[in-house]
Amino acid sequence: MRFLLFFIYALIICIVPQTLLASDNDELIRIGILSHRGDQVTRETWSPTAEYLSNTLDSYRFEIIPLDFDEIDLAVSQARVDFLLVNSGIYVNMEVRYRVSRIVTLNNHMGDIPLNVFAGVIFTRKIRNDIRELGNLRGKKLAAVDETSLGGFQMQWGLMKKEGLSPYKDFSSISFSGTHDKVVMAVENGFADVGMVRSGILEKMAAEGGISLDEFKIISPVIYDGFPYIHSTSLYPEWPFSKLKHTSNQLAQKVAVALLKMRKSSASGSNQHGWTVPLDYQQVHELFKELSLAPYEKYGRFTLLDAIERYWKVIALVLTSLFILTIMSTWIVRLNAQLKKSKRSLEYQHDLILNSVCDGIYGLNTEGHCVFMNRSMREITDWDMNDFRNTNQHYLLHHTHSDGTQHKLEDCPVHLTFKDMKPRYIDDDIFWKKDGSSFPVEYSSTPMLDHKGDVVGSVVVFRDISERKKADEENRQHQKQIAHMARLNTMGEMASGIAHELNQPLTAIATNSFACIQMLESGGIAKDKLLDILEIIGLQAQHSGEIIKQLRQFVRKEQPERSITNINDLIREVLLFIEPEARKSNVKIIREMDENLYKVRVQPIQIEQVLLNLLKNAIDALQVMDKDNRLLVIKTEVAGGNAVVVTVEDNGPGIDEKVKDGLFDPFITSKNNGLGLGLSISQGIIESHHGKLYLHSDNSDGTVFRFALPVASEGDRINE
Repeated sequence: MRFLLFFIYALIICIVPQTLLASDNDELIRIGILSHRGDQVTRETWSPTAEYLSNTLDSYRFEIIPLDFDEIDLAVSQARVDFLLVNSGIYVNMEVRYRVSRIVTLNNHMGDIPLNVFAGVIFTRKIRNDIRELGNLRGKKLAAVDETSLGGFQMQWGLMKKEGLSPYKDFSSISFSGTHDKVVMAVENGFADVGMVRSGILEKMAAEGGISLDEFKIISPVIYDGFPYIHSTSLYPEWPFSKLKHTSNQLAQKVAVALLKMRKSSASGSNQHGWTVPLDYQQVHELFKELSLAPYEKYGRFTLLDAIERYWKVIALVLTSLFILTIMSTWIVRLNAQLKKSKRSLEYQHDLILNSVCDGIYGLNTEGHCVFMNRSMREITDWDMNDFRNTNQHYLLHHTHSDGTQHKLEDCPVHLTFKDMKPRYIDDDIFWKKDGSSFPVEYSSTPMLDHKGDVVGSVVVFRDISERKKADEENRQHQKQIAHMARLNTMGEMASGIAHELNQPLTAIATNSFACIQMLESGGIAKDKLLDILEIIGLQAQHSGEIIKQLRQFVRKEQPERSITNINDLIREVLLFIEPEARKSNVKIIREMDENLYKVRVQPIQIEQVLLNLLKNAIDALQVMDKDNRLLVIKTEVAGGNAVVVTVEDNGPGIDEKVKDGLFDPFITSKNNGLGLGLSISQGIIESHHGKLYLHSDNSDGTVFRFALPVASEGDRINE
């Protein structure tokens, strides 16, 4: 009666769609189960468990998905199921490959005895007297469930391997029926000599009336205390109930708790199973290692072919890299040889260039030791590399100034180049030769940098300027002679005016002297009147003396010393010379002098010569103008706070276009009897004072010449 009720209940479950028994809003959870005895048996066996879970867990509806052996991998990889119930061998593969994880282990019940382990059975028909032990299996026909069936093939394979048998080599044929029931029937019907199924299958089929146990015998039977089923192999842990990677841990925990709480009667009437905590499946791992099954198909043997198959990409990459490295190494060796050749060529060219330069060149490291020098350096100074190797160059070349004072190392421009990485140019210094003599030089010191930008030394390029300085000195003396002659010539031109200027005070002195004599002879002496006449005589004599003194000073050779001077005073002294000629030529001189000028450092006679030349030229230019309209303006002013500007302006006809471009060139003049040296000498004088002389205007309304001189000190004004 109990069996009949269970059958009716199971039939209803199979016929009525599960969607009618659950809410439409419940989440569908799929349980994939290995269908080792066929899909119908799988649904009949496990549908009560799915119903139990659906009733126990709210908002979830569980569905059984039977899976053949060859369907499991695809279902897991594509996440077609959420939970998985398969044999322990398939689980081990899924665990390694897809990270499935067991949450409980199956408990099979035989009566009231829970069994969470199972084994494999090797059997044949009882009438086969030629098959008594494992050694008799050679050459026989073998029937098994599936290559991935743990209890239906792999356990027995492990047992036979220990006996030196291989199911693939030592049997005449091997067939896989797909289900345990088909294997049993193949042996019973004589289609196979030997069969392999999991423990309990023969007992269940006998209980269902399908076979009689008396018709079969077990090959290599094993007896374990407490295990009720006939079997041939060691015991292995039962099927694990596992969750897939995408299934949430919260749901897996709920399912595990529900399964552990499930009682036999909760799931079925005749199905004898329950659940326990997940067992250790290391034994299955060891079996697969022994049989070299996935995921341990390469375990224990690793040949060169295996290495190539497994690491062919890496090997190809390594070989390609080695090939490329070989080519690159060959290329680098060739490049290195070319670089060495180029280096030698560059060094030769470097030495050739250095030695072809007339200037002395030498390089220093940061310690001041010479690292290279050219031929000119050796020829000019007589020093060689050995002299500089262990001695700072300063103590050989720069140790003393030209005046005999010590030149300190910290003040040496070459030494300072190492400190601040700034190039320097020195236009006048002295170097010392090996024989103890010195010579004037100009030189530059430039820092040498490495590829990181760090200073590693400097390069010094120098030139012996002895001949140039000698030539400059001779030129200066020559210019002085020319300037002196120019002043004498100017004085010659102005002699009549100066004589007239001197004749007036001398005449006044003579006249007043005679007047004093007459007053004394007459005896009618008026003391006050006599004093006035004598005062006039003294002033006229003093005026004459100033003219003679200035004349003597102007025509003598100037001294090289320069002094801080009021430019207005120099102008007044020059006007003392030029005014007689200006009056003679009917030229009106207008003075516009700033009395708050900065002072300048000049050689007074040279500046007077420039002023006299410019004023004389202006007076000469005004000779063609109407006598009543001849104006000459001399003006002083401050320019920008750092220069004093002197302007000489006339309202004459301007500069002739023919001589304008070469106005400051020697021997260029617009005068019929001029030498053409005045402006050239004047320009040289102003430039030697670091100033500038230039033509400001040359239009038909007159000519304006200006020259600027740097101030001696911005804070040193005339009236301060």
